[in-house]
Amino acid sequence: MKIKFIGAAREVTGSKHLVTTNEGKRILLDCGMFQGKGMETDSMNRNLMFDPATIDYLILSHAHIDHSGLIPYMYKLGFRGSVICTNATRDLCAIMLADSGHIQELDNKWFNKKRDKQGLSPVEPIYDQEDAEKCLELFIGVAFDRRFQINDKINVKFTNTGHMLGSAVVNLELLENGEKVHLAFTGDIGRPHNRIIHPPTAFPQCDYLITESTYGNRLHPADKESEEDLLKIVVETCVDNGGKLIIPSFSIGRTQEIVFVLNDLFNQGRLPKIDVFVDSPLSVNATEIFRMHPECMNEEVKQVLKYDPDPFGFNSLHYIKNVDESKALNDYLKPCIIISSSGMLEAGRVKHHVANNISNWRNTILIVGYCSPTSLGARIQEPGLREISIFGNYHPVLAKIAKIEAFSGHGDYNEMKAFLSCQDTKQIKKTFLVHGEYSVQQAYQTELEKAGFHDIEIPIAGQEFVL
Repeated sequence: MKIKFIGAAREVTGSKHLVTTNEGKRILLDCGMFQGKGMETDSMNRNLMFDPATIDYLILSHAHIDHSGLIPYMYKLGFRGSVICTNATRDLCAIMLADSGHIQELDNKWFNKKRDKQGLSPVEPIYDQEDAEKCLELFIGVAFDRRFQINDKINVKFTNTGHMLGSAVVNLELLENGEKVHLAFTGDIGRPHNRIIHPPTAFPQCDYLITESTYGNRLHPADKESEEDLLKIVVETCVDNGGKLIIPSFSIGRTQEIVFVLNDLFNQGRLPKIDVFVDSPLSVNATEIFRMHPECMNEEVKQVLKYDPDPFGFNSLHYIKNVDESKALNDYLKPCIIISSSGMLEAGRVKHHVANNISNWRNTILIVGYCSPTSLGARIQEPGLREISIFGNYHPVLAKIAKIEAFSGHGDYNEMKAFLSCQDTKQIKKTFLVHGEYSVQQAYQTELEKAGFHDIEIPIAGQEFVL
């Protein structure tokens, strides 16, 4: 068996890992888009480093675009194998991939206008909405903790990681040369206490481990502390300063978690009487899917549902789909909270909201999760920043830039180590660290070695290992 690491190798996006069995079956673990790398991103996404038509199975850890976003591109290039994932992941991909296809079309239209001015011929989008819709016919949804037989020599079981709705460890059992080999791919690891979904659960013993390392050198503050910090920022921005609080947030998971906390503060009578806008069609649709999967909810949410039938809605909360309503927020003069995607400020309506509000001292831009180093979300946090370019225009930075990391869907290094403690490290032949910046991965490698892990590799893009 061979494993080739294609994406999320010494970086945090573009998750793709290709497993080839001794009999030649090709299994792709995730097929995510590279994000937040400026002009490099398009060429990196178009170069898959494999022929999609030769892939037999694509097994998906979860629905985030940096893990699933190139499946329509694979379909466009001839992939007709099965996409195997949890039921919630399948449902989320149905809306997320279509949304991504729409973004590809819009971005490509803007890109071709620039090419036309330069006298260059137009290029096709990497994929469109039609490709995104067609690829859904390949999806097979599987319940958590069920052994699913792919063929007579390959089985898979999904166990919960608590990162987002439907996120899972991919537990592969392969029959190689008459012997069973167990490979586990964690995808992204959530936190032991998620405000909405079930916490991570133990996964079966593996021989080979592929695991993420995003927060491999950081620790998160306590949940209650972060909720109080959020309330303090709301009061300071919207009550004391009379301004707008702009929260860039991933549409899936993070947005629902923030809304759930605001709903709780509302129920307690502690949330100021201001309007809260969720300005993202994808967030609106995703919230409906959250409502469809009560089996994924934790006990705390189930208790809330006993007295609050809708923990994702309250009187002053408004979900916005229409683009004209979104634009109207520019002229909304009252204090308010605007939650909009994307979390790294790389695309979507939130870029417009930040551009329109960053030069007013009354306002606050609140970062609530990880931003890759080259993204706008990371650059906006640089100390002493006086101006920043958004859509090619420079804007003075007068608004307050704040951050609350505890809303991140990724576990910190202690939480990730605790999650992996279900494994007998002596039985693991090799561990691979993916989905992290290299310096962070090196720090995390040291932490794992202290915990008894050995033979740890940090692969580079394109590196292949024979197991």
